[in-house]
Amino acid sequence: MTEQSSSPFSNKWAYAFIFLAILIINTGFLTVTYFNIQNQLSTLQDSLDDQKQQLQDMQQQFQILDYINQTRLMPWPKVYDQIKHSIVLIQTELGLGSGFIYDLKGHIITNYHVIEDATTIQVTFLKGNVTEASRVGEDPYSDLAVIKVDPGATSLRPVVLGNSSALIVGEPVAAVGNPFGLSDTITSGIISALGRDLEAPRGYLIIDIIQVDAAINPGNSGGPLVNFEGQVVGVNTAIISGSGTFAGVGFAIPSDTAKRELPDLIANGTYIHPWVGISGTDVTLAIAQYIGLEKPQGFLIIEVVSGSPADQAELRGGNESVIIDGRQILIGGDVIVGIDNQSVRKLNDLVVYTERNKRPGDQITLTIIRSGQQQLMNLTLGERE
Repeated sequence: MTEQSSSPFSNKWAYAFIFLAILIINTGFLTVTYFNIQNQLSTLQDSLDDQKQQLQDMQQQFQILDYINQTRLMPWPKVYDQIKHSIVLIQTELGLGSGFIYDLKGHIITNYHVIEDATTIQVTFLKGNVTEASRVGEDPYSDLAVIKVDPGATSLRPVVLGNSSALIVGEPVAAVGNPFGLSDTITSGIISALGRDLEAPRGYLIIDIIQVDAAINPGNSGGPLVNFEGQVVGVNTAIISGSGTFAGVGFAIPSDTAKRELPDLIANGTYIHPWVGISGTDVTLAIAQYIGLEKPQGFLIIEVVSGSPADQAELRGGNESVIIDGRQILIGGDVIVGIDNQSVRKLNDLVVYTERNKRPGDQITLTIIRSGQQQLMNLTLGERE
């Protein structure tokens, strides 16, 4: 047999195929390289923004400390001068409020009730720049919200978030915002109490509330509460008043709550709170005596929500209606007196512990008193709807 030589035609197609394969491989390699470079550039830009913000924070702290050293005075003029560029006026078709710049990406923190039910949100900066804002995240259970403006709309000056857990009663603070629409207003006072709670939707509680005597009025909502170092330690949110104006008692959401929720609000648009699924009443002296407890401590479960984590853990609600101190309640339910070896004196202790330390899916161990006997019950926390 004679050996056949390949034709020039078949060689041409072989070369073309090889060339095409090399081209595809190179294109794929270049595409992957391009996206890797883009991701690296994005990561570097985020890191640069973070470093820029940290540098700005440090410069602010040094300037305030220098002011204190030189004048020996409370630094409110310096604090105001530093933070005024971070405060915004928020206007909706329903009313006015305040907010403050959180980061260089245009995120602004305010109260949920400031933008609740609003169809348009308008933000005005110190220099008069006005721009539209979009909703990013909302949590009615903590009265917090995040909105966003175009970061190129104006020069952004983020605040410094402090540690509200370090606050002490009597510490000087100042509220900054837009009371009655009067922009760029600062009022000073002290922390008059800590650990308060406020009502939230569906009977839940907003915990760890800061009570202040700095004047807070309508329009201040969503503005920052700052310490004398210029750090934001709270988000001004409410007052107690019969007239609707300031009467000596104001409240702020702690900065630690904001720091805990902000990553989820920005990334997911919401924050999911842990949920047990019970309702009831704190044990009073009269209740303790009636049901035979040694001391007035704990939370008496009156109702267990069907299908809830409490229901699955077989906690028990009340089954006998009685009158105690002129009040009709159901007794016979479990009394919660501890959680994870922490004492529970009242509902607030239970809520504070779970909010600060737990997320949905985490397990807790409750210490309960049932029929006069103390026992432990394990429970897996659910998601508050």
